[in-house]
Amino acid sequence: MTQDRPTSGAAIGWTAFAAFMMFLLGVWWFFAGLAGILNDEIFLVTHKYVFKFNVQTWGWIHLLLGIVVFLGGLALFRGEVWARTVGVILAGLSGIIGFAWLPYYPVWGFILIAVSIFVVWALTVHGRDIVDSAF
Repeated sequence: MTQDRPTSGAAIGWTAFAAFMMFLLGVWWFFAGLAGILNDEIFLVTHKYVFKFNVQTWGWIHLLLGIVVFLGGLALFRGEVWARTVGVILAGLSGIIGFAWLPYYPVWGFILIAVSIFVVWALTVHGRDIVDSAF
């Protein structure tokens, strides 16, 4: 599908930044998951929270999500059309999981939620411009 408007360099930059943030988000989730798997006492667990999971279970969820988000960022850098949709879904999922992870590591959870929101914004507002460009 061709565009009626010219491709914006700023929009391409925002999308590239979103792809890079997906790389970082994937790496952060991966290492947080690895930490939870290797040492289940590394994270502080608060009581009386609706999302109670074993820390090692959270570790596996984070590790797998990190790998998938990282690969989504790679596909976005390649300009794959499907990567925008997958990126929005993965970033949204990442934000939801970050919310559920708040009692285990609150500061980290807020950072991951903020980055996830930014990725969703960048991909929905500026995502289509990257397809017509060549990095």
